[in-house]
Amino acid sequence: MRDRFFKALKSIVIKVGSGVISTDTGLDGDRIDALSGDIGALLRAGFEITLVSSGAISAGKGDLNIHGRPQSIPLKQAAAAIGQSRLMRYYKKAFGEQGVKVGQILLTQEDLADRKRYLNARNTVKTLLEYRILPIINENDTVAVEEIRFGDNDNLSSMVTALVEAQLLIILSDVDGLYDRDPRHYADARRISLVEKISSQIEAMAGDSGTQVGTGGMITKLRAAKRAALYGVGTVIVNGRTPHILDRVLQGEDVGTLFLPAAEKMSARKHWIAFTKKPRGKLFLDDGAVAAIVNHGKSLLPSGIRSVEGKFGRGDAVSLCDLSGREIARGVTDYDLSEVMRIMGKKSSNIKDILGYKYHEDVVHRDNMVVGSPPARKDYGNEPDGNASTRP
Repeated sequence: MRDRFFKALKSIVIKVGSGVISTDTGLDGDRIDALSGDIGALLRAGFEITLVSSGAISAGKGDLNIHGRPQSIPLKQAAAAIGQSRLMRYYKKAFGEQGVKVGQILLTQEDLADRKRYLNARNTVKTLLEYRILPIINENDTVAVEEIRFGDNDNLSSMVTALVEAQLLIILSDVDGLYDRDPRHYADARRISLVEKISSQIEAMAGDSGTQVGTGGMITKLRAAKRAALYGVGTVIVNGRTPHILDRVLQGEDVGTLFLPAAEKMSARKHWIAFTKKPRGKLFLDDGAVAAIVNHGKSLLPSGIRSVEGKFGRGDAVSLCDLSGREIARGVTDYDLSEVMRIMGKKSSNIKDILGYKYHEDVVHRDNMVVGSPPARKDYGNEPDGNASTRP
């Protein structure tokens, strides 16, 4: 099956974790050289590669006399500020020896959450690929706080997979794939070769990070695989320290864990709404509105909104919840907080009389909505200070 799955691939996103190219004291130059050689061979074979690489913090922590993982956010940001240029210098030298030019792109969640910036990022990456320049993407750790704390480069790699419309995501880790239980503690742990769907049982097999340099564990990799699957892309998790592992994967060899794509693919825009655009508020809906959205594929009209929470503007993402607070959908609102507070519970025909103008009949159109609460999304968190709420 694997040889058929990988046969027609061209565009691939490769994510390399800190545990692959770093040691407790800094970057592992030999591993970077080996990885660059393998990727260079793939590029010469005609593959289109986008690299998402961690390692900036590991590259810079030595100048701060830090051993192991930095323990505070400011130290992580300072280490990243020192290490990012060092990481790119390693990559430029290593890939230069392969005849490959590289370009650096630093992103934050907000860069991809804004639609215009998202499209600009896509255009930048596509242009680099068109000119046969390898894009090397990393989280902008010097300004990102939550992303550093939760090891977001795994999630970033799934977002980049959708961004560049890749056909496969390969996550290079420091383990050989997903096991039925922790192989560090159980000698009889069994590697899972193929996962058709990431269920709660599969998630239960994931543990915490096993290294002192990486910030994500297997659970973040499973979440990345879920996101990629819903975009219609398969994911392979393999040990990035295994020699020539990329070639072995693409030859269809049974290495690592292959996660199959979902049977029903999300559109690129709906995938962006579901997983990349962070919700800024919640709309609480009555039972009729919930049924219309979930069971009949309808848009959200103002008459079905009972209360609101958060601080959002027109064009922001919001969570659509039933009265118990359970998210039933996520979408982009056509009205801001103050407008929704004035028109909620009212008929669409009254919007113009209430506001003096009307954008649309609905608050969230079906085309800008993703129904259900797909796993692997970050939950909505209340904005600090200034939040408005009409929640009883």
